Amino acid sequence: MGQDHIGILLNSSMYRGIPQRKTGQESIANYEEAARANGFIPCFLRLGDIDAGKHSSIAYIRNGSDYVRMTIPTPKVIHNRALYRDASAHRKIRSLASQGISIFNLNNRYGKNVIHRLLQEEPRLNQYLPATAELSAASLSSMMSKYHDLILKPVRGSVGDGIMRMQRDSLGWKITYPSKSRRSWTTERFGRDGMPARLQRQFNQITYLIQERIPLAEYETRPLDLRVTVQRGAFGEWAITGMFVKIAPQNSFLSNIAKGGYPYPIHVLTKCIPARLIPDVLSHVEMLSLSIARHLSTRLPLLADLGIDIGLTQEGQPYFIECNGRDQRHGFRKAGLTEIWKETYRRPINFARYLYDRINLNKLRSEA
Repeated sequence: MGQDHIGILLNSSMYRGIPQRKTGQESIANYEEAARANGFIPCFLRLGDIDAGKHSSIAYIRNGSDYVRMTIPTPKVIHNRALYRDASAHRKIRSLASQGISIFNLNNRYGKNVIHRLLQEEPRLNQYLPATAELSAASLSSMMSKYHDLILKPVRGSVGDGIMRMQRDSLGWKITYPSKSRRSWTTERFGRDGMPARLQRQFNQITYLIQERIPLAEYETRPLDLRVTVQRGAFGEWAITGMFVKIAPQNSFLSNIAKGGYPYPIHVLTKCIPARLIPDVLSHVEMLSLSIARHLSTRLPLLADLGIDIGLTQEGQPYFIECNGRDQRHGFRKAGLTEIWKETYRRPINFARYLYDRINLNKLRSEA
């Protein structure tokens, strides 16, 4: 197997940290190891350093013990680990793809409303979707009449930012949202006169989803869910790479690691749901996660790497919570699952080799 370049596309902040090995939660060493196993030289890129006209790129490549910036032909296969909000960046990525460069995980952040709408298209998945609507005066009134516990999510939010909870109790309705410091929660009651004015302004500025809150299984009164990493590998097929449990911190309804949630190996479920149910529950979760990945990949271009959050009820019934197009893999490392953590890097690079070999095979066929 020859030494071909595989591109890893990063945002500027992470890219700048490569010489000092300060790349946050991304492991450059894991990329290097996975690339070597596939006969690749990994090169770390920024979108602004790719010259679509000249078909060349400036990239960080390891030279001995150091990383140096070198000009190379733009790699034929690029794994996108960057997030872009501006339309010009997405146009450039589409332009590169139109030139025959395989960029997988073309877009790493689809709106939660888009994902929910796509999943609703598949009848077999509907039973796993909490009741959901885009937030409006009408949908809010309708959902409040049907459910006593609701979650409000910005369609473009990540790592739990902006999520709120509405609950009805014997005194009426209350809403819990992040305080201004974002390190604690504020709870306000509201009545027929409507939401607190500050929140109403926020809802007018940002598109939100309103969703039935599933009664999640709990660990010592703290709600939990599962992170399931689903990836395409050496043969282009989707498979479960691993899963772990995320448990919310005390007095919080969010299990996101960025919000103080903590990852645990899957065996912690024995303390949360009946042990006799767990084998069937995990099999059900795997089936659901694979079905979600396969369905989404028929609608979204070159999807290959997903972190899917699955909620479980006390009885072990799974529900889809949300889907992350740039899976934060460090949860496996924090949960002590080091080998699975490394595998979450290997599988996408295995998929890159699969794409690269297909490009070469198609080229040979066209020349024959």
